[in-house]
Amino acid sequence: MPDPAPRREGCALVTGASRGIGAAIARALARDGWPVGVNYRADQAGAEAVVAEIERAGARAVALGADVADPGAADQLFEALESQFACPVLALVNNAGIAADNLTPSLRDDEWAAVLDTNLTAAFRLTRRALKPMLRARSGRIVNISSVVALRANPGQANYAAAKAGLIALTKTAAVEVARRGITINAVAPGWIDTDMTAEVSTDLLAQVPARRAGTPEEVAACVRFLASDEASYVTGAVLTVDGGLAA
Repeated sequence: MPDPAPRREGCALVTGASRGIGAAIARALARDGWPVGVNYRADQAGAEAVVAEIERAGARAVALGADVADPGAADQLFEALESQFACPVLALVNNAGIAADNLTPSLRDDEWAAVLDTNLTAAFRLTRRALKPMLRARSGRIVNISSVVALRANPGQANYAAAKAGLIALTKTAAVEVARRGITINAVAPGWIDTDMTAEVSTDLLAQVPARRAGTPEEVAACVRFLASDEASYVTGAVLTVDGGLAA
């Protein structure tokens, strides 16, 4: 990592940041001077490795364990991060997500509920908690990681698509509610990104991508980094696709 930017007045929380897209986002925000909370559910070693990389570059980060689907996780994460760095959380990236794929006729209630709880309801709770300090500061950045499947059907992912489409609707509605207070809320919708979660994506599916390749976590992180920056102060309620043209 290159030298980090000057320190910011607030800190950033990235959920699901122990690997893949979340880890790349945490590193990108740290380069911009944000003290970063690296949330993980089970992969403590991965989260601590991300923190160590950030600290080696001279920036600040802390690993924060919590299952975001737990109703008490939002307060737990914010209190721990605010206490660690003695500053309000002024950037939130709702990245944590799970998949439980099945065709709709076979999709079980527990598969539906688990994906909605983690991918959508948790993002709502974290957004609600984040807006408290942001409204007081009249400043804040929230970026929700949606998916191309919210915009383009992918059989076998009715639960995942519903959650990610709901995340876009939440983004747009909340964005207009707080736009006058200096707070922006946007969504990024990745397509096929080269991560553990997409390791089994077939070459037939990749052939549908106009760019003819998978994206990288760093390419998604670059978009999040922009949306969390001062330069994006007039961008809110937007959905930025990072999909090689898949949803075009």
